[in-house]
Amino acid sequence: MSATAEVLLLPGWQNSGPGHWQTCWEALHGDRRVQQHDWMRPLRGDWSAQLEEAVLAAAGPVVFAAHSMGCLLVAAWAAHSRHTDRVAGALLVAPGDLEREDLRQQIPGWAPIVRQRLPFPSILVGSTDDPYCSAERARGLASDWGARFVDLGARGHVNADSGLGDWPEGRALLLELMNPVSTKTTH
Repeated sequence: MSATAEVLLLPGWQNSGPGHWQTCWEALHGDRRVQQHDWMRPLRGDWSAQLEEAVLAAAGPVVFAAHSMGCLLVAAWAAHSRHTDRVAGALLVAPGDLEREDLRQQIPGWAPIVRQRLPFPSILVGSTDDPYCSAERARGLASDWGARFVDLGARGHVNADSGLGDWPEGRALLLELMNPVSTKTTH
């Protein structure tokens, strides 16, 4: 797939506000945010249906840029959709561990996390001090999903509070997924 894939932004619970790298990418690059009916009380089936509609509405291939619960959405959607062939890849950033007791009670209906291997290339970016998912759990999800793991170091939940701005390093990872042949170096 080429760099002409449309980027679909998949925010997590409560959406991504000002200063979040997803909001910056939407403004800078024209990426399309997948809107959900209820950002505060997310229903996995409803969110999956919205993602399915967004994928089908795209003129060509898509690449996902998911954050937090958006990562879990990608896994849930991919396990049921018949349109995974339209996805060039997925950048999965700071997945939330909604199997953790405190989070499962706060956001019910998302556990257990779908752990089946993703049918498209993926990169999972984790932080060593993410309050919503330990680095060990993030590595485990990357392994289950068949994603390459990128350790971002101590960057919290990799959101606006992390001070990433438009996060050019993240964009470079996304471009790897969009155009894997041109980003590989030759020896």
